[in-house]
Amino acid sequence: MRIILLGAPGSGKGTQAKLLSSRYKIPQVATGDLLRETLDSGSKLGQRAKEAMDTGRLVSDDIVLEIIRERLARPDAQDGFILDGFPRNISQAKSLEKMLAKIEQPLDTALLLEADPDALIQRLAGRLTCPTCGRVYNIYTKPPRIEGHCDRDGTELTPRSDDNETTIANRLRVFESHTRPVAEFYESREKLIKIDAEGEINEVAKRLRAALRPYVSRKTIKK
Repeated sequence: MRIILLGAPGSGKGTQAKLLSSRYKIPQVATGDLLRETLDSGSKLGQRAKEAMDTGRLVSDDIVLEIIRERLARPDAQDGFILDGFPRNISQAKSLEKMLAKIEQPLDTALLLEADPDALIQRLAGRLTCPTCGRVYNIYTKPPRIEGHCDRDGTELTPRSDDNETTIANRLRVFESHTRPVAEFYESREKLIKIDAEGEINEVAKRLRAALRPYVSRKTIKK
């Protein structure tokens, strides 16, 4: 099962990708994490990426695609993958399509997590994180038992620096202008499935599993 997970900031994309990865035993290929891993590896590809970043340039799509290609060649990706964080624009989507065809791992489907913008702003603006254990809360939907303190270890909770309404609104505008067309690209290929991302995490996970049922082979389902 080879899928791309798309969604605006706050849609729960990262959380749902982890749940799908665990259930179907296929890797979550988060391109941000993968790029950091490549930079730390000291490989030739990592050196090329580092050179670009050191000179203030973005890492080129060619390098990112090569990093993804190498990741998909690993044994744990032979039964499928969940691509998270790429593509972000039409050009990247077309290049990815060609690369996947070349390595004979064509995409099965792209999943778009959709939610009302006001709900997304509430999710993001209300987030608090424990700097000790990493547990995430939300003052609107998942508050701690003791205001401002982690339930697990009592540490004072902190907001993310970019979780303010101005920054969040800008991130949502970027998604609409750059990534929304990617969803439309996959819709034109008849590969897009839209998922209601509002509600409890488990509810959204059930919707995703139902949508993916036609693409699941017996060996990919977690016992």
